[in-house]
Amino acid sequence: MQKSRTGVTDDAGRHAKWSGRLVGLVAVLAMVNFVVDSAITAPLIVLPEMLDHFGTDQPAWLNATAMLAGVAWAPLLGKSADIHGRRRVLVLALLLSCAGAVLCAVAPSIWLFVPGRMLQGASLAAVFLSVAIVRGVCAPRIAMIIVGIVTSGSAVLNIASRFLIEKLATQFGFQILFLGSAFVAVVMAICVHKLVPDSPVRTPGKIDFGGALLLGGGLAGVLGYISLGSDLGWLAVAPLALLVCGIAALARWLLTSSRKPDPLIDIRELSGPLVLTLLVVFLAAGSYQSVLQLIPLVGDVSAGQHLGYGLADQGSVALLLAAPGVGVTLGGPAAGWIAARVGPASTLAGAVLLGTVVTIGMFLGVSQLPVALCCGFLLGVTVGALGTSGFNMAGSLASPERQGIVSSLVMVMVSIGSVTLDFVGAAVLKSTSVVVDGETTRSVTGVFSYIAIAAGAFAIAALLAVRLVRSTRLGTGSPSRELQRDAV
Repeated sequence: MQKSRTGVTDDAGRHAKWSGRLVGLVAVLAMVNFVVDSAITAPLIVLPEMLDHFGTDQPAWLNATAMLAGVAWAPLLGKSADIHGRRRVLVLALLLSCAGAVLCAVAPSIWLFVPGRMLQGASLAAVFLSVAIVRGVCAPRIAMIIVGIVTSGSAVLNIASRFLIEKLATQFGFQILFLGSAFVAVVMAICVHKLVPDSPVRTPGKIDFGGALLLGGGLAGVLGYISLGSDLGWLAVAPLALLVCGIAALARWLLTSSRKPDPLIDIRELSGPLVLTLLVVFLAAGSYQSVLQLIPLVGDVSAGQHLGYGLADQGSVALLLAAPGVGVTLGGPAAGWIAARVGPASTLAGAVLLGTVVTIGMFLGVSQLPVALCCGFLLGVTVGALGTSGFNMAGSLASPERQGIVSSLVMVMVSIGSVTLDFVGAAVLKSTSVVVDGETTRSVTGVFSYIAIAAGAFAIAALLAVRLVRSTRLGTGSPSRELQRDAV
């Protein structure tokens, strides 16, 4: 890479070193990712209040619809960003999230609230569009570090906001959460429009709306069955209809996308290393999400119940929920820094190996608080490192004009993995439950089986990650060579 006279940008006009403008860009994009939390996960805090308000006992409709819709939005918005510009589409995603939040705040019934949550799901695009913007305006070496900061930097804000949301919801009702989310989304949309530069790189072509509808609807249908089946019944009409329609849509998408000259995702151009990367992300994301789901469950049980696990009487269990957040904040930037030196493939493999070891450590962590705190923190580091490394790895394998759609695939795999492994873990716990003092509770067999499944998925991901490292070292277009060219 040839340095410019200022030494701050390269010949392509991309940021090559830290500057005031770059710091401002990072701050804006980190706050953009905070919008995602306020739209997707923060409503879990007021879930009981929402169930009472709408008079329903189906929490999945109130919560899961945002994530499912986000998976459906991702490919469409990713492709649109490559064609029409990443900044423009990011602003659109934030405004859609704002509109959905307002709709949720004023919804008189669940039938209006659910469409609002579906609009909020568009905010999920903010994660991968932020990554695509960073890779477009920054040189590869510094981009890897910034991706870690942007995707993980809002974790501390997420922890702090939980306490504020809980207090405000008590005083003003759960609607205040959605009004706050709408306000943050519109403010960040203005900031992105005013402060974030747009990449001049464009992909010629048009958007395959039919393919987007088939792929997004198919993914949402299959995941909807997995997410809603446990609440509504696996053989109930609505979940089964979602599953059948989802499979049919995906089959139709595969058939038509192989024939179109400009499909939404050209599966013929998916390289072996990219497919390996997506598989690693799918398995690892699902594994760490399932373990994170297990931590509060074992933290709610006392060892005095003699179930063979439990942490409730060993100290401040609240630390269990805070430790992963701190780890995420550190793990993302650290993974970016390491990737800039050894390459994203090796960093991704290291993150997966760390996750495997930490998950195995949870066999002791479910009954010993110090071990659980250590594992929780390291699992957070794993989460941050995996997200950063996954985006960096996929981005390094994509051409500049395909950064949006490729980054969206990473987000889709994270979501699918999380939903799938969460379901598998929940099913294991339910099938192995025992009755103690007249109450049904989770058995130690179920808890250990749960951990074993997560560790097994991590181990498979580790094997795939090692193969990925070998394939990128042998490949002519490997990320390591991209970094070498950047250093010239």
